[in-house]
Amino acid sequence: MSEAVVTSKDTSEDTSEAPGDGPVFAVENLWKVFGPRAERIPGDSELTALDPAELRERTGCTAAVRDVSFEVKKGEVFVVMGLSGSGKSTLVRCLTRLIEPTSGSIRIDGEDVLAMDRARLRELRRHRASMVFQHFGLLPHRSVLDNVAYGLEIQGVGRAERRAKALEVVKKVGLEGLEQRKPGQLSGGQQQRVGLARALAVDPEVLLFDEPFSALDPLIRRDMQEEVVRLHREEGRTMVFITHDLSEALKLGDRIALMRDGRVVQLGTPEEIVGSPADDYVRDFVRDVARADVMSVRSAMRPVGEGEETPGAALAPDAKVTEAIEAVARSGFPVRVMDGKRCLGVVDHAGLLAVVAGTATAGPATPGPARTPAPGKGEVVA
Repeated sequence: MSEAVVTSKDTSEDTSEAPGDGPVFAVENLWKVFGPRAERIPGDSELTALDPAELRERTGCTAAVRDVSFEVKKGEVFVVMGLSGSGKSTLVRCLTRLIEPTSGSIRIDGEDVLAMDRARLRELRRHRASMVFQHFGLLPHRSVLDNVAYGLEIQGVGRAERRAKALEVVKKVGLEGLEQRKPGQLSGGQQQRVGLARALAVDPEVLLFDEPFSALDPLIRRDMQEEVVRLHREEGRTMVFITHDLSEALKLGDRIALMRDGRVVQLGTPEEIVGSPADDYVRDFVRDVARADVMSVRSAMRPVGEGEETPGAALAPDAKVTEAIEAVARSGFPVRVMDGKRCLGVVDHAGLLAVVAGTATAGPATPGPARTPAPGKGEVVA
């Protein structure tokens, strides 16, 4: 990654890893092929080189996930994004073997998921990785509270304990006062909150979201996105989020894996995806994104000139270019970029214009560790 985008919380240059700090999920060379004799496809270099249409014509098989590798770090929101048919939903279902992979490796906290027996898989799905689907699957005859407590009931938790936990989670997702209503008495957004609460109630290590908000109205969808952001900020829970919506991916993701035809075509931070598209497909995907809302001031800053005075305000390194434009316009001077008491550089009209125009880049997008946003990220610190 170029120096222009290394943030104060970026640890991608630090290759040391303390015990227990490894990835929550580690996926290597994962394939999922549907069709006759699917297992022969991944090991045949001639077949793997075929495009999807050629592969179907020659073998009758569809490779929904093609040689995918990535890691999900503890505490990050990892977004898998792609259009319909890109393989993203198949991929997330492979993580807990709701769909059986054809080949490759999946590990959770170092444990081989593909080697798990049925009992261990049940434990994985009930306790460690909880799924939130687009279709809520609520039990219509049960109250909100009993729906939320259902996963705990399956685990064998006593009635009093599970209801107490369910009440706590219902309050957390903003459904307090609706505990005794049935799902049919709730709006779509409220039903989705029940689904989220049910997943949270079992206190999983990872939350897996499979396009959970795509059927919701835009305003309700935005509210639910804010809810996910809030929960992540408060709990720091690891999340894997599947979506076809670029704005949703950019809003939620610490890192984004963009899929096409079963492959990951680019993996990086939102800033890297928008600032340095890997190919024409990604470039076209992000073409209409407002770069100033995604790119940080690091992508626009330059060194402070000798004897240069910067009487204007200062910005934190992760402040967005939009904020810097406002600060420069207010002061009429270049604005300092401050990491604590250390001045990293300054941003001025020319640098900001280069970012907005797309002539400044964010450096190469590479898989890196999760980055926890700093408190007060982006605020003026003058």
